[in-house]
Amino acid sequence: MNEAEIAGDRTRFHPQSGVNFRMVLPSEGLSATIILMKSILVPIEDHGIVEPQLQAALHLGRLFDSYIEGIAITPDYPVVLPVDIAIGVPSPITPENRLEMARACRERFEAFMTTQQIARASAGLPGLSSGWRQDGLMEDAFLGAYGRVFDLVVVGRPDGSNGQTRLSTVEAALFETGRPVLIAPPDAPRTFAETAVIAWNRSTETARAVLGSMPLLKKARRIVVLELEDWGVPGPSGSELARHLRMHELPAEAVTAPDPSNKPGETILSEAGALGCDLLVKGAYTQSRLRQMFFGGATSHILSNTTIPVLMAH
Repeated sequence: MNEAEIAGDRTRFHPQSGVNFRMVLPSEGLSATIILMKSILVPIEDHGIVEPQLQAALHLGRLFDSYIEGIAITPDYPVVLPVDIAIGVPSPITPENRLEMARACRERFEAFMTTQQIARASAGLPGLSSGWRQDGLMEDAFLGAYGRVFDLVVVGRPDGSNGQTRLSTVEAALFETGRPVLIAPPDAPRTFAETAVIAWNRSTETARAVLGSMPLLKKARRIVVLELEDWGVPGPSGSELARHLRMHELPAEAVTAPDPSNKPGETILSEAGALGCDLLVKGAYTQSRLRQMFFGGATSHILSNTTIPVLMAH
């Protein structure tokens, strides 16, 4: 590729990873490197509260001129359950029901996009657009695999209440896609990603979350690397991460807060709120899921209780 070709097209698609990379000229410097959020996947359940997910996905789509795709999702259980397992009630997930549920999911997704005047995707045309996966009703396991060819997956808050995103859907996205996952709170914030807080516990998972959030951190007016006293694993300090981010010309600072009650999830959300955070970045499940199920953990608490958007990676 000669210089004229590079100047004419500096964005390239990497076919193996599914990620768009912006090429960097020597004169531009390292700070010009951006991983673009050009493709966003939104899993939809027909009985779920999906508007917060769609609003978050659309906000991201407008920031990055992205393609937003919806997919109909359901729990991983057989197409038809035996009557004795269903306690005498036939399973609702018959082939006919699956088609109806998938149709309802698609109608909700497309109605939202039509109301927001988002065009349907056209082959070869860039810019903000939407589309629907045509394969019918899919399980969480399929979401975990299919999400690998998107830049980001947007889910709702899995707080266990009726109609909210199921935890198994969120975990499929976190553990199987290899992509960052944005958890949308039930109520959309007035601002988004202007003040980003990184809950830094020095773990590999959080390092991946920081990398996945770089397109949003590039747009933030303030970035706070938040550490808690006596929390985390051995590794670089928050000050060292802030220094790294400043090398990318990002407005990063480091803060350490006490956690006398030893409840890091609660403390992180409290500190983030006090800082005016409208995007929290955190690694997911530094401790195992089983341990967090029995003893609690920062990830579990934040997933269930956050009122601000959270970008996570595992």
